[in-house]
Amino acid sequence: MIPDVSVIVVSYNTSDLTVRALRGLRASGTTIPYEIIAVDNASADGSADAIEAAGVGATVVRLPENVGFARAVNAGAARARGQYLMLLNPDAEPVGDVIAAFMRFVLANPRHKVYAGRTLGADGGDDGRSVFALPSLWGMLCFATGLSTVFRRSRLLNPEELPGLDRTVAQEVPAASGCILLVERALFRSIGGFTPDYFMYSEDVDLCAKATAVGAAPILVPEARVVHVGGASSTSVGKRVMVLRGKATYLRLHWPRRRAAAGRALLATGIAIRAAGARVTGRATYWRDVWAQRSTWLAGWPATDAKPDYEEAK
Repeated sequence: MIPDVSVIVVSYNTSDLTVRALRGLRASGTTIPYEIIAVDNASADGSADAIEAAGVGATVVRLPENVGFARAVNAGAARARGQYLMLLNPDAEPVGDVIAAFMRFVLANPRHKVYAGRTLGADGGDDGRSVFALPSLWGMLCFATGLSTVFRRSRLLNPEELPGLDRTVAQEVPAASGCILLVERALFRSIGGFTPDYFMYSEDVDLCAKATAVGAAPILVPEARVVHVGGASSTSVGKRVMVLRGKATYLRLHWPRRRAAAGRALLATGIAIRAAGARVTGRATYWRDVWAQRSTWLAGWPATDAKPDYEEAK
């Protein structure tokens, strides 16, 4: 039977979490035909073997090296048969029947083509991290001046996080997190999948921008929920550096040269101010380490000519 949905999970040294997420998916008892494609980024913790032994019926794709999230998803998508691709983070535990929640909404609203789920914290409340705005100079200015941190609940001064958005109501959104995301496979392929330049972070924003440019309308599906552990395979400094590299890459690929340069300058200013504050107060000292690596993240991820299906995958 050809599945309606192909679930793609990327694992990197998250063996226990990945198995737990996939067992949670199976436990939902959904009646929607689906397949699981688990792509392992050359984990050193036996993730690929553990997934195969877990009895969740996953097709395991073993990559010979860690190629990052974007290219790993592309490798999984190249093997997918479903009409829709559902991306699920290994540190995201499904709440109820996520697949059915998505598909009920899709059948009633097929024109959107990109569907965001909701990410919840351990307390069951929405963590506010499944949908967000596209990058803007205003948003970066707010970050550079610290206004987005001081006034985090302000729509005006923290525009990127969409504070105040009622995430219990279905509504169109500018961008969605790849933590829990459904996308029409035909659309995904037509826009080249995830841009392979991204190793981690901002590839989902990039995807939504490309999808919107060809007529899709990303929308939040409140009933599709997961509990998100978050950051399971990233250190504090390492994660921040990668997030900034992703942002710099997005600017390089989507903004005109002068505007992108202004955006990078605002990012640098924001980190410099935080590093200076850490030096004075002795708190949040990780910003000093992030600032020390500015030459790395300001350059973004290097451009690559890798093909979407990552031909070396076995």
